[in-house]
Amino acid sequence: MYSHTEWQSAPITPSVLAGKLGVAPSSVTEMVKKLAASGLVSHVPYGAVRLTPEGEKRALAMLRRHRLIETWLVQEFDYAWDEVHDEAEVLEHTISDRLLSRIDERLGSPRFDPHGDAIPDAAGHVDREPFVLLADAAPGHAGRVLRVSDRDPELLRGLEALGVRVGSRLRVTADGVELEGSALTLPAGADQIVWVSRDADGDDDE
Repeated sequence: MYSHTEWQSAPITPSVLAGKLGVAPSSVTEMVKKLAASGLVSHVPYGAVRLTPEGEKRALAMLRRHRLIETWLVQEFDYAWDEVHDEAEVLEHTISDRLLSRIDERLGSPRFDPHGDAIPDAAGHVDREPFVLLADAAPGHAGRVLRVSDRDPELLRGLEALGVRVGSRLRVTADGVELEGSALTLPAGADQIVWVSRDADGDDDE
């Protein structure tokens, strides 16, 4: 639920949540009822599901574990950025808080994971700068790649092969995009998983 609204503002509905989880809507309905009873989400029938402050606190704690582990795997074990998500999904439920703290210290308390997602600090604070989805950026907009979604490993590999990674500078043109000044043909769907800075880095100040 938190991830759904992290890079866009529309709240998630039970039907969308069911699709993301690959389960029946009835299963989501029961899950939402249990979470609501525990004070972790708020929900009205046929409406959106929103995390309560306590629910968001829990979500941020889990994201911190997941993203620190992904960063650890890339920096310490030479995993590629398209390989770490599934590994982190397993490890995040098994390592102790003590080990997580040591990992954080070892890595120098990183602010972002390999995909550009913000790593919440131990207090749950998230540091994220203004962004725009590449598909929504107007011609003329230029900015740094802030985040690349890890939902499609094949797209990640395709972007890496083209030299597109977190920190790269992209400029939107009438015909597509330029990478560091050179025209680039992105794989289909890539503009839906790349977010770029929308502040003074570029010419588009929408």
